[in-house]
Amino acid sequence: MAEFLVKIADERGRLAQQLEHGYSESEVRERFTQQGYLVYWVKPRGLLVGGKLKVRGTKVKQSQFVIFNQQFLTLIKAGLPILNALDLLIKRQKDNTLRALLQNVRERVKSGELLSDAFAAQHVFPKIYTTTLMAGEKSGNMEEVLSRYIAFQRLALTFKKKLAVSLVYPALLVTVVLCMIVFLVTYVVPQFAKLFDNLNAKLPAVTVFMLAVGSSAQKYAPFLGIGLVAVVFAVWRWKSSDRGAQVIDRAMLKLPVMGDIWLKYQVANFSRMLSTLLSGGLPLVPSLETAGASMSSREILNGVMDTAARVREGQTLSGSLEEQKMFPDLAVEMIEVGESTGALSGMLNSVAEFYEEDVQTALGAAMALIEPLILMIMAVFVGGVLISLYLPIFSLGSGIH
Repeated sequence: MAEFLVKIADERGRLAQQLEHGYSESEVRERFTQQGYLVYWVKPRGLLVGGKLKVRGTKVKQSQFVIFNQQFLTLIKAGLPILNALDLLIKRQKDNTLRALLQNVRERVKSGELLSDAFAAQHVFPKIYTTTLMAGEKSGNMEEVLSRYIAFQRLALTFKKKLAVSLVYPALLVTVVLCMIVFLVTYVVPQFAKLFDNLNAKLPAVTVFMLAVGSSAQKYAPFLGIGLVAVVFAVWRWKSSDRGAQVIDRAMLKLPVMGDIWLKYQVANFSRMLSTLLSGGLPLVPSLETAGASMSSREILNGVMDTAARVREGQTLSGSLEEQKMFPDLAVEMIEVGESTGALSGMLNSVAEFYEEDVQTALGAAMALIEPLILMIMAVFVGGVLISLYLPIFSLGSGIH
């Protein structure tokens, strides 16, 4: 999702400017309008440098940002003022983008802005981070909320790395198979076509078909490549639109095996974020809105925003989620227990841990089935191509005897 700077006014006419995640300007505008706000404008994410808004596509690497926050927390615990801690970290920062952002943050804090507002003004850092800082400033316990945020980021990084490792071999296998198929069809088959033309032999129907496929593929390969790139680009642009994002997300959630894994992954992320925000002292409704806006799934985002509106009206979190018919029943039941016992934050952590483990287990099982399936498809295809090409040679050999 993209990030947008939004200027709104509530029913009392109070103005506010904040950073929101969304799929498009119209989607963000519509979301705030439905919540009863007057939307003045919605602008794409940018960087404020020297007081000017400069749109950028650059993001701060999550691993680098975790290291920065760990060092920042260590300096604060040692008793250094925030400005001095920022000065030290800016001098040691090797990433030019992050250094420029921190310099802007430092100048804003020096001029009297709150640390959370200074980070929010950069329009690059995740909203969950700036909201966490704001909760620490209000509660006077910055060290604790930063520690929770760092723990959350470390768990998220570890989880993503485990998923990436699980997907490396299948992705490599698919790439090798595709390269082999392209090589066979566009190079090997046309070479056999030249050989059979010289022999003037009568060819089986399957060989004739394969040679026709190879000749066509070699002839139209550049056009097919350009067409494929164009289709991928068009789908990517369509995904950025409201309609495209919704259709693609629904299609992903309806996939036989991967759809269930994708849903559980989103539930785990949402539960972890919401737990972190609640532990920092933020009220439930703002925590829901912040965590929901950080979701990469359009369906989850819309569902959580509807849930936040229902909770604001007085409904329970578990009841609101159950009405959405989006979260798994077990997750809703665990959240209900957390609400009834007054330990919602801890129960949300348990939900996140349960589904993170479930995602890893399910993904491992799915990959264990997919990998042999890919090998079987490759064997059938390559075997079929080779048999169709060598069949005339075997026929000619038997005719010589």
